[in-house]
Amino acid sequence: MIDAIAFRYRTGTPWMDRPEPFGSWKGAHNRLRKWAADGTWEKVSTALLARADAEGDLDWVVAVDSTIVRAHQHSAGARQKGPGRRSGRPCLGRSRGGLTTKIHLAADGHYRPLAFVLTPAQARDAPAFPQVMARLRMARRIGRPRITPDSVLAGKAYSSRAIRRHLRRLGIRAMIPQPADQAVNRKRLGRLGGHPPAFDREAYKQRSTVERCINKLKLWRGLAARYDCEDVQVPLRAVA
Repeated sequence: MIDAIAFRYRTGTPWMDRPEPFGSWKGAHNRLRKWAADGTWEKVSTALLARADAEGDLDWVVAVDSTIVRAHQHSAGARQKGPGRRSGRPCLGRSRGGLTTKIHLAADGHYRPLAFVLTPAQARDAPAFPQVMARLRMARRIGRPRITPDSVLAGKAYSSRAIRRHLRRLGIRAMIPQPADQAVNRKRLGRLGGHPPAFDREAYKQRSTVERCINKLKLWRGLAARYDCEDVQVPLRAVA
């Protein structure tokens, strides 16, 4: 069953066109949705990450970024009204490329996805940042789960006072470059503008880890494009 699900999202093949050795496509599809609904995929992912953390193989220098997933026409069906019917299309929004879903992702230094949040395509990156950090929760055999990384690397889109204040309150080192317009505005205010935020250019080079994580995920054609009407987090949790 696991191989059947992996084959479907690795190749992007429609469920009914899978090879016969994988068995009934309905059984695999129903199990995929059932395990997503009851949290089984999330428990498996949490257990694997906790094992890597216990072995010291988890890098707590976390990078955050976002990517888009174009929606195929099969996943963008018409809205339905009435009791018991689908009232809307989950996490689908309009962008320049049409209907799209956006994935906000946090990855460790070994390109592992640690937490993610799904939004419609038109959603901006900065407002989703606290939600991604809130889902960063690593269970441990002894003691409380770890929820704070050593440092967070993010692009200029995440440069805001609210985000820096949020990370400072949690004791997390922020490696976020300041956009040119914010630097000019700070200098214009003089003393009221405060000191420039700390930024380590060499440490910031590790931000490519989240981009590599996204590239690895998008090698799976079922994640590079959205083919199903169901929420894209169902296959994303299974593959991650």
